[in-house]
Amino acid sequence: MTHPTRDLHSLRHLVLGITGAAVLSAAPTFAQPAPAATASPVKPAAAPSAGLANEWLRGQSENFNPWDFGGQFRARYEMFDDATPSFPSRDFQKTGVRNENDYLWLREKLHLGYDSPWIRAYAEGRNSDSIGDIDPKRPGRDTFDLQQAYLGIGNLKEFPLELKIGRQEFIYGDERLIGASDWGNSGRSFDAARLRYQDSSVTVDALTGRVVLTDDKKFNQPDNDDWLSGIYVSSKTWVPIQETQLFVLSRNSSVGAAVSPRDIISIGARVKSLPGKLQGWDYFAEVVEQVGTVNQANTRRDQEAAAIAVGGGYTWKETFGTPRLGLEYDFSTGDSNPNDGRSETFDNLFPTNHKHYGTMDLVGWRNIHDLRSGLSLKPTPKLTTSLDYHLFWLADTHDFFYPQAGAGRNADGYGRNSSFDSFVGSELDIDATYALTGWAGLRAGYGHFFTGSYIDSSKMAVGGSTDADWCYLQFTLSF
Repeated sequence: MTHPTRDLHSLRHLVLGITGAAVLSAAPTFAQPAPAATASPVKPAAAPSAGLANEWLRGQSENFNPWDFGGQFRARYEMFDDATPSFPSRDFQKTGVRNENDYLWLREKLHLGYDSPWIRAYAEGRNSDSIGDIDPKRPGRDTFDLQQAYLGIGNLKEFPLELKIGRQEFIYGDERLIGASDWGNSGRSFDAARLRYQDSSVTVDALTGRVVLTDDKKFNQPDNDDWLSGIYVSSKTWVPIQETQLFVLSRNSSVGAAVSPRDIISIGARVKSLPGKLQGWDYFAEVVEQVGTVNQANTRRDQEAAAIAVGGGYTWKETFGTPRLGLEYDFSTGDSNPNDGRSETFDNLFPTNHKHYGTMDLVGWRNIHDLRSGLSLKPTPKLTTSLDYHLFWLADTHDFFYPQAGAGRNADGYGRNSSFDSFVGSELDIDATYALTGWAGLRAGYGHFFTGSYIDSSKMAVGGSTDADWCYLQFTLSF
């Protein structure tokens, strides 16, 4: 199969052209009075209450107003049949391996914060437990540890600079490259420093740090051999109908890191329509180019990779349930020739994959075409439902079929199967969230993966392939 990077050359330039026009249109805003709205590269959450503990304490005395006490309990039961993220090379194998896994994940968090006009201190502890998981590594277990502990210095209402230093979560854009991975039982945090500049038209973050590795038997430490640094710029005023973001991210990993050594620079742009600006329509696009070097088979190779995500939808606001119908396309390059001195496999850095490429968590943003259609419906104020359907193809069959994280599938029939058809299969996902109260909720879902010709051919030598199923039920209590 031919490499698709050149085929999408014009699409990447279209997105970059839109972003470039946005930047040019922003030039006058630095010389003219700007609107009062502020922008942040961190994806905003729905306005939450102060929390049960805080509301009660602040009701007792105003002395508690600067304090933040709270926590969360979460329990999730998951059941996989014929596939599991723990053993990706076994996925969809019909015979010869144990390919079922069901487990209960429990997670408790407690936090304490103090907020003064110029100083913010925050600490959060987390305990994660896993019951019934057949994976001996127990990825869902991490006995009580420190999730976050940071100090913030600055007051953006009075002065445009703010420094945040310590253990912290990073959430940027739609979390395709940098996210908190909250679906996981341990999540993700960084020992890092972030300097923010913010005025009425733009926010600029300069960040550097090391990802924290979970270790159930020890206090979690950062990976000193794996550094993430970068600049992330965001504005909601450059183009009034959208959030516009530009970023440069550098990942530098040396021998000893949890990943193979690499020095990669990711240059990208992201645009996303602002709510309510287009009379029911919405859109987004993100494009990333990667350059640098990676170590493969003890040889340094030039990194030449790219990725694109683009989509949109329409919401019928006056219709029962305010249904939204959406369409999305995700693409990331694969390596067309493992012997040419280049690596074209996209590195998706530190993402939150769960909400993008199928809720079964079997596919990542590497060497993939993903065509997604979806329908969401809110029948009552407390109930939100969604139905998604994904179609997957490998971008290049000379490269591996990659799971959501880790190395490519390279056993039990999988490998660089260049002669096989590229169609991997399809996935149907159903999800429902119900708010019991403002502080407690239920969530449930089901996924079915239909194998395609690539999987069927790969598994032929080990007894054949089979479709996979997954379901879960989750309860969350916040206080």
